[in-house]
Amino acid sequence: MVDFKRFPSPEDLLILLTVARLGRFTAVADALETTHTTVSRRILALDKQMGGRTLERTPQGWELTELGRAAVVAAEGIERSLSRLTAGISDGMDDVSGVVRVSTTDGFGAIIATPALVRLQQEHPSLRVELLSATRRLRQNRSGVDIEVVAGSVDAGRAETVLLSDYSLRLYAGTGYAADHGTPDSVADLASHRFISYVESTLQVSELALQRRSLTAEPAQFQATSVFAQIEAVRSNAGLGMLPAFMVEGQDGFVRVLPDDVEQRVQFWAAARPESMRSPAVQAVLTAFLQETRRMSKQLLPG
Repeated sequence: MVDFKRFPSPEDLLILLTVARLGRFTAVADALETTHTTVSRRILALDKQMGGRTLERTPQGWELTELGRAAVVAAEGIERSLSRLTAGISDGMDDVSGVVRVSTTDGFGAIIATPALVRLQQEHPSLRVELLSATRRLRQNRSGVDIEVVAGSVDAGRAETVLLSDYSLRLYAGTGYAADHGTPDSVADLASHRFISYVESTLQVSELALQRRSLTAEPAQFQATSVFAQIEAVRSNAGLGMLPAFMVEGQDGFVRVLPDDVEQRVQFWAAARPESMRSPAVQAVLTAFLQETRRMSKQLLPG
């Protein structure tokens, strides 16, 4: 007879797997619809069963110890077995299910991620997505999300990264602003114009501020943390703005400024913890993002 008391609890192993993917007890509690205290208690129980610590706290969130990594391998096996069992019991079930949390920039989230995720959910109705918007550099602490999509260069640390696409930033004016103030003939003429940009005190992505600072030394007169607010400010004739071409090119109300002199390429990167990368649902979401950026390649990098 098998003595189950000798084995770690499968439920506790699956909780450890979720901690490894999200890095934060509170995020795990939300995902599993339980409490932070319960998660902590189950991890302590697992440590006792395993005879050592499975997690250690770091500035990047909870990270696996060597013992924890061995436990997660077993947990992934349990997860696969349960998925196969569920699929055998219920027709139509697949591995692309559960919750995937994605942190991304405003523009990528609305224009690229959302349609990609909606189509993915149509194929996999059991998949649930939480989309969080923020414009910042890649965090060393990716706790609380499965995938982080950022603009600009990346210093990923332990995370695995995927280059999703390059995209263009171009200089635009509103049609009314261009009619009232004219458009500059050279970069030197930009000094006499008003600018729209990110809030400099909060902007963490240096690439998004670099081009504007090379055009004018003065602070932007209109600053917003949201790229959508910047787009509307340019459309409302508040000044000139460096905007993602895939969000405004060809739209009414915009005039491109200095097309031969001013343009910048920035990259969209996706990053995730190695444990998250092995999740079929996370892999499916990343594939959907890659497919969508390929489909939109001409908008992201217009001629």
